[in-house]
Amino acid sequence: MSFKVHVEPSGHEFSVETGETILDAAIRQGVNLPYGCRNGFCGDCLATLAAGQVDYPNGKPPVMADDSNGECYICQAAPASDLTIAVREIVQSKDLPVRTMPCKIDRIERLNEDVIRLYLKLPEGERLQFLAGQYLNFILQDGTKRAFSIANAPHDDDFIELHIRHVDGGLFTDVLFNGMEEKTIMRIEAPLGSYYLREDSTKPIILMGGGTGFAPLKGIIEHAFQIGIRRPMHLYWGVRSKSDLYLPNLPEKWAAEYPHFSYTPVLSEPDDDWSGRAGWVHEAVIADHPDLSGHEVYMSGPPPMIEAGKEAFLSHGLAGEELYSDSFEYGAAATRQKTGT
Repeated sequence: MSFKVHVEPSGHEFSVETGETILDAAIRQGVNLPYGCRNGFCGDCLATLAAGQVDYPNGKPPVMADDSNGECYICQAAPASDLTIAVREIVQSKDLPVRTMPCKIDRIERLNEDVIRLYLKLPEGERLQFLAGQYLNFILQDGTKRAFSIANAPHDDDFIELHIRHVDGGLFTDVLFNGMEEKTIMRIEAPLGSYYLREDSTKPIILMGGGTGFAPLKGIIEHAFQIGIRRPMHLYWGVRSKSDLYLPNLPEKWAAEYPHFSYTPVLSEPDDDWSGRAGWVHEAVIADHPDLSGHEVYMSGPPPMIEAGKEAFLSHGLAGEELYSDSFEYGAAATRQKTGT
């Protein structure tokens, strides 16, 4: 059995299946309702129950007062009938609170010679709500910050996934690659940035990443699949050589599973046995899409790629308001510049 949930004031509707909470069903269907811990402790998911009835299969949430008539905590509540709830939806990055919190390095995976995948675990009972494509800051002991894009999609929030490239002379990445151990406690600030998937558009999407610029695009693409976006998506991933394609099978798997998704890797210094596209990645985009009017473009990676892409794409018909970029500033003491529109 399933029930319908109507959300005011947006008018959005979604279904909740047996065994699901309201929040789990909303996340599954791409309706961005607010939450914090997802365990009934923080109260961030409080909604007004305008019509209908709910149950709490796991018992009354710890945050719930005895006189909470007319309210419900959607991370724990399951519908007992069709519902109408009143709650603010998350539609822009400014709708999400920026939080400072501890986290634990749960796993470190070496993806190639100079890229690691980091899985961060928040304290028990905590979750981070973010938009696909946003980033976080590590706050170091001296107060300086280092920014890294979040590589997982918002629905897959058991861990925070980061892809980090070793930067020559970078003190922080030197420690990460050579001395950091699993279970180390860090402090983060998140979510940040106005670079995220615009879900309400109907335009075809071109995604262009350079190096670890693949990370936020991975989160955007997986989120688009999760919420059922079916408009065409074409990912271009520009790197120097084959070994720099540090998760080569993943976009190929997406292309095999989703007919509306296509993938083109582009090597600037191709290996002798490379038979694919070669050159600059933005030039491959233009070769395939000489008229970009009517498209959206998301690009992330090193500043020279971002600048070259911006100039080329705008000159080939892309509207300025449809270009979203995330420029990675690497350096021994640099944080990353993050830009949206």
